[in-house]
Amino acid sequence: MSVTRKNHLDGLALSLLLACCLFWGFQQVLVKATVPEMAPVFQAWLRFALAAALLWAWCRWRGVALFQRDGALGWGLLAGALFAGEFVCIYVGLQHTTASRLTVFLYTSPFWVALILPRFLPTERLRRVQWVGLVLAFGGVLAALGERLGAGPGGQWLGDLLGLTAGLMWGLTTVVLRSTPLGQVGPEKQLFYQTALSVALLPLVSWALGEHWAWPPSTFALGSVVIQAAVGAFASYLTWMWVLGHYPATKVSAFVFLTPVFALAVGASWLGEPVTPGLIGALALVGTGIVLVNRR
Repeated sequence: MSVTRKNHLDGLALSLLLACCLFWGFQQVLVKATVPEMAPVFQAWLRFALAAALLWAWCRWRGVALFQRDGALGWGLLAGALFAGEFVCIYVGLQHTTASRLTVFLYTSPFWVALILPRFLPTERLRRVQWVGLVLAFGGVLAALGERLGAGPGGQWLGDLLGLTAGLMWGLTTVVLRSTPLGQVGPEKQLFYQTALSVALLPLVSWALGEHWAWPPSTFALGSVVIQAAVGAFASYLTWMWVLGHYPATKVSAFVFLTPVFALAVGASWLGEPVTPGLIGALALVGTGIVLVNRR
């Protein structure tokens, strides 16, 4: 399948990315609020199982073939394994460190993309001013989370390491999607590889961790998982795959720095957490960094 790529982010890409990051920020708070009622890895598995079913129905309706040969099976399985591994690292890591600390390490993903992807696609190489923007955006994330980074449970180095590994896996997934034959496959099938592998692997991880599968879930927990599946794991991830296929991945990845800042903003409005001048300054810093990364 031939894909027309653009060198810069236009208004459509900016709108889609902002919408994705805003929802992902909300989703972090939603997942956190649901964990007391539903074990985290089991929650992730249920989300991806519902998302895979929605994706299959969508493809049937749109006439998108999911099971025909495309020459990208091996790369699809690799992307799916990386995707599932990322979420395992996130959820297991949260048992050993604070969410704020893990978030910092998770959002090293754009650095991995900027370091690795240009080795395969020289057109994705960032200029000096764009590297400055990347560092500024990451600095904004650190500033936003700074007040929460000091406190954490003992032995949190394991959680930090798992967070860093999750960021690496996220970055490697982007590299696979952008630089291999999988990039010539439609976004629906790209996402299907990832959700299908997660559905297959996450129950085994949940069982190995000794999680309790409480059933039936409460109305809130069920509604939470449905929203995470329909909007998060289906609509937003499908949008993300499409944007990665049409725009420079290094510039697209920089937008994920908005997610933890949005998460803090949602936490402030939903959970009553304070909005500090530091949070507002952090958002300005992230925005400045993203503008520099996407400078022509």
